[in-house]
Amino acid sequence: MSKDFRRKSRRRGDELEAAIFRAVVAHLVESGYPRLTVEAVAKRAHTGKASIYRRWPTRTALVAAVVAALFSEAMKTPDTGDFRDDVLALLRGMADVLSGPAGEGMRGLLSEAPSDSQHMRDARSLVHGLGRGVMEAVVRKAAERGEVACEAIRSSRLEVGQALIHEHFLFGAAPVSDELIVGIVDDVVLPLFLSAP
Repeated sequence: MSKDFRRKSRRRGDELEAAIFRAVVAHLVESGYPRLTVEAVAKRAHTGKASIYRRWPTRTALVAAVVAALFSEAMKTPDTGDFRDDVLALLRGMADVLSGPAGEGMRGLLSEAPSDSQHMRDARSLVHGLGRGVMEAVVRKAAERGEVACEAIRSSRLEVGQALIHEHFLFGAAPVSDELIVGIVDDVVLPLFLSAP
């Protein structure tokens, strides 16, 4: 074993986790979820399979953690000063994340949900919660600016935009287009919040 490999294999904590996550992302981009194995990730991350299995007991658990991390990193609250522009930025950001390795991982996780449903539920809950939380922040800022009535802020309304993006991502034949996003915002989200509560 080379000296360089021994040095890399001694990484711990955040440094090792980051290397493993980068390896998963690279594999999702290059080969997709079906061909991803813990062995391939370990090789790419220059670590042992045991280091991965100590943290994530299955491939599904590993990919769910990576998907959650990618969404956490990407889902920032836009603040353009305009409600419509903020919602457009939010949904465009979500579509961008879904069009990359996070989306590939999410589709793969959904295909295996029956065999490892707890990890899938955890990942979906986190992703859903992030989207809803960012949307709530956007709507509350709009309410502070007087663009949206406080009474219009209801839980079900906060979930509609991202639910339509997710539905198209999962069942649409093509990527989420900007035309679709603009339609969701103008025809669905804005009327929901700008109409009388």
